[in-house]
Amino acid sequence: MARFFLSPEAWGVRPALIGDEAKHAAQVLRVRRGDRVTVFDGRGRSAAAEVLEVGKAELLLQLGDAVSRPPLLPEIRLAQAVPKGKTMDLVVQKAVELGVAAIQPLITRHTVVQVDGDDAARKSQKWQRVALEACKQCGQDLLPEVASVRDFAEWLPSEQGELRIIASLFPGARPLREILRGASVPRTVTFLVGPEGDFSQEEGAAAVAAGFQPASLGEIVLRAETASFFGVSAIRYEFAAATRQQEVP
Repeated sequence: MARFFLSPEAWGVRPALIGDEAKHAAQVLRVRRGDRVTVFDGRGRSAAAEVLEVGKAELLLQLGDAVSRPPLLPEIRLAQAVPKGKTMDLVVQKAVELGVAAIQPLITRHTVVQVDGDDAARKSQKWQRVALEACKQCGQDLLPEVASVRDFAEWLPSEQGELRIIASLFPGARPLREILRGASVPRTVTFLVGPEGDFSQEEGAAAVAAGFQPASLGEIVLRAETASFFGVSAIRYEFAAATRQQEVP
């Protein structure tokens, strides 16, 4: 069944798909009156719906009973230095599939791509659309926010994740497994990943001073996007069983 995003504000007396969602439904998927679709609001709520009317600018819906999905715990926030080319699209897509709660694109000293001004706004909007499409395709009802691109030094003092981890190639980094298994189950985890050339020595030291624990992802040097997938997957896997145990009355 086709899935569409229906903003939380639209779940009222006259729910309807509008904008790009309506256009995609009517012109690309050829949805017609009487067809059934699934809608979700990006906050964990979804419902089956019947199409009552297909217009030029909207699809009027009749919603069935809504089902709410609780947020995944721990809440994982991925802070990713923007990689070259279109790789950030892939990072966003896979991070959504792995259930991250938020994505923060960063510009660091060794970041090849420089994003600022109007270009920053356009890229953030693009990555948010990538996140939405990933939610629609993988059945994820929780839409993570892709924040505006920020400079690493500006962002770092504002990050308050309960457990903070930086993927690191520097000497002294502990195995990621060791860090995760030595921690109590957190509510929030921030996983910080650098660019192709890694963080500078100064940036790494600043992250540690800000409470980030440097983690080794193994002896093989991973690409930036692979490091993100590896780390998020390991965090999700490591804490999944413990979280379920806490939820059992």
